[in-house]
Amino acid sequence: MAVIQDSDKEKLKKKLDEGLEGNVKLIMFTQENECQFCAETRGMVEELAGMSPKIKAEIHDFVKDEKLARSYGVRKIPAIIMLGEKDYGIRFYGIPSGYEFASFQEDLIDVSRGKTDLSDDVKKKLAEVKKPVHIQVLVTPTCPYCSMAVRTAHKLAIENEHIKADMVEMVEFPHIAQRYMAMSVPKIVINEVVDFVGAQPPEHFVEEILRALRSGDNPMYS
Repeated sequence: MAVIQDSDKEKLKKKLDEGLEGNVKLIMFTQENECQFCAETRGMVEELAGMSPKIKAEIHDFVKDEKLARSYGVRKIPAIIMLGEKDYGIRFYGIPSGYEFASFQEDLIDVSRGKTDLSDDVKKKLAEVKKPVHIQVLVTPTCPYCSMAVRTAHKLAIENEHIKADMVEMVEFPHIAQRYMAMSVPKIVINEVVDFVGAQPPEHFVEEILRALRSGDNPMYS
């Protein structure tokens, strides 16, 4: 069963043909007895790979390929790793449907280019980040602002090798929503020590990243 609507395929293919520069590899983890949204996620990845010779898809079993999953830091499924010339730390946990499918498309183009449209001022401030940062953006597919937060987090990851950024779909991972007491979305969690809500501008994200790093260095910092 097709995941991407036929009415959208021609427009999407044109967008990919015009936007993609380098190759992109989509590595997806599922399992033999597929989870609720694993089959749909796999179908989406395979359909996208069929739309452009610059998109390659690899489907792996989360259990049988446990070592590979661990090497990418994957601990839950469905999971998609998006690779360009290198691993930029971009992860999708749960199917990127609804508004998130748009952010997935834009990420494909950015990753193929290895650069983003972040301003020079943001990039300069971002260069101060020299320690590991893990951003989790908790989303729902019907949230119009969530995709903006995901895009910002992924742009930051592309521009700084120390940053890894995840989209986490809360409907598929309710225990994560409970863990972070996510009452509204997008909920952004950085290094487990700083969190905030809303599609804030990149400047705010960077300030929160730096605050998280200071908090990590000094637990008494607030």
